[in-house]
Amino acid sequence: MQIHISRRLAISHTARATAAVCLAPSLAPLFAAPDKRRFKIGACDWSLGKQNDPGALDVAKIIGLDGVQVSLGTVANDLHLRHADVQQQYRDATKKSGVEVASLAIGEMNSVPYKSDPRTIQWVSDCVDVMRAMGTRVVLLAFFGKGDLKGDKPGTDEVVRRLRDVAPKAEKAGVILGIESWLNAEEHVDILHRVGSPAVKVYYDVANSEKMGYEIYREIRWLGKQGLICEFHMKENGALLGAGRVDFKKVREAIDDIGYSGWMQIEGAMPAGGKIEESYIQNRQFLRGIFPTDA
Repeated sequence: MQIHISRRLAISHTARATAAVCLAPSLAPLFAAPDKRRFKIGACDWSLGKQNDPGALDVAKIIGLDGVQVSLGTVANDLHLRHADVQQQYRDATKKSGVEVASLAIGEMNSVPYKSDPRTIQWVSDCVDVMRAMGTRVVLLAFFGKGDLKGDKPGTDEVVRRLRDVAPKAEKAGVILGIESWLNAEEHVDILHRVGSPAVKVYYDVANSEKMGYEIYREIRWLGKQGLICEFHMKENGALLGAGRVDFKKVREAIDDIGYSGWMQIEGAMPAGGKIEESYIQNRQFLRGIFPTDA
């Protein structure tokens, strides 16, 4: 990997991130976990069969998860988490279940691309406000399907332009916009370099990178040592965690090398014909064996 973080980007990630904390006192607790656990394990609401449904937190409680990555919504429901009444439903579900809203995701951008559809500009801007209201720090911005950036220079250029426009708002709020895509680490860093904001990072999915043939353990170290990974998807395609192609012990070693702590979300990781609760209890047990509560 030949791209190096520029002095401008390094200074930006240090100075501006510090300023963001100062400017967003209501989010200060997000930078210090409420308990001593280094790692928290959640799952995506779509993987739990409860996308756009506060009931995902009840399912997560049965499984024994710490939290849920919650979808902002769909075009059909007007990305409903932007509305105060829906946010309150999730607060009530959190209080009842004891399960946290770990982070957010705008998966709708797979079919309504950020690189070309003007509606998405408002979605991402509004999501910054939602994160402040919900007390979450990270949102996953999805770039798959119609939103794929691989080999699309004009589309990537437009994404960079739009991220530059919204990044100052995210910085002021103390939140992170996480890019998840088919791009490799080098291509992601090119985008981050051009945006030049500590509020834009990589949302790293181990199974996506493995599927693309990338050196995932090296990528985690390379990105992570620059402080450019905001959160992880712990995922397998068509198999339980530990029964597929990703070596999660090596993932743990790489994560230890970069000093990451915080959330990791289980996604996919279901064998053909598997049942969600049964599969996810096994996934949670496996992952907690690699990432114990106290280590």
